[in-house]
Amino acid sequence: MKKTWPAYPYIFWMVIFTVVPLSLLLYFSLTTRTAAGATTFSWEHFGRFFEPIYLKVLFRSLLLAGISTLFCLVLGYPAAFILADRKLNHKNTLVLLMVLPMWMNFLLRTYAWLTLLERKGLINTLLGHIGLPPLNLLYNDFAVTLGMVYNFLPFMVLPIYSVLSKIDHSLIEAAEDLGADPTYTFRKVVFPLSLPGVVSGITMVFMPAVTTFVISRLLGGGQYTLIGNLIEQQFLTVGDWNFGSAISVVMMLIILVGMGFTSRYEKGQEGGGLW
Repeated sequence: MKKTWPAYPYIFWMVIFTVVPLSLLLYFSLTTRTAAGATTFSWEHFGRFFEPIYLKVLFRSLLLAGISTLFCLVLGYPAAFILADRKLNHKNTLVLLMVLPMWMNFLLRTYAWLTLLERKGLINTLLGHIGLPPLNLLYNDFAVTLGMVYNFLPFMVLPIYSVLSKIDHSLIEAAEDLGADPTYTFRKVVFPLSLPGVVSGITMVFMPAVTTFVISRLLGGGQYTLIGNLIEQQFLTVGDWNFGSAISVVMMLIILVGMGFTSRYEKGQEGGGLW
């Protein structure tokens, strides 16, 4: 008893801010109100989600989140590899610069891209000075993907950097002593050992990217709808909490399946977390 009472505040916290909200989501998603005003059990909101128009929104969200995750991996792995180099000077300063944008407000970081990508923004102004026509950089897939990559790139870099920094360097030296060149050593030693960090990075980028609504609203324009915007509209604009809850439950199930799939690669590994 003496060992468990310090956990009570945390249990209370989890009940209030996790169990109760999730219970309300399940309640609204599985109930409907009849014409007579009675509340009855119903699957209709889940069935509605699988209509073609909503599946199209889901597919677009998954596609953009997947593309953004792929770009973050392609850009983030080399950055993490460089930061993990033991011979790198000013490593702590570079890591600080990598995480520094995360100290600013997420909304502010996204707003900053508006001034760069708009029709009379900095990029088109520079293009005009060198005689090139302005580009349509806002309110399309490119702008949304760019916003996701910019905001979520540190979530890819840091887990991979954490794992690469903890790799036993004697394994690399052993591979080199046995005649392996740097490319072969990377393919057979470094990259396999860094997979837990890669999996953590993919999870930490893909999950928020697939449900984001701020980036798609600001950089995609009001007509650009992703699954996060759809959920927001149901709660704040349409007032259909039942359907909004059903969408949220479906997204949570998709995320849980994704986490269960990726956890297989993290099991028994060390250093896959962010810190």
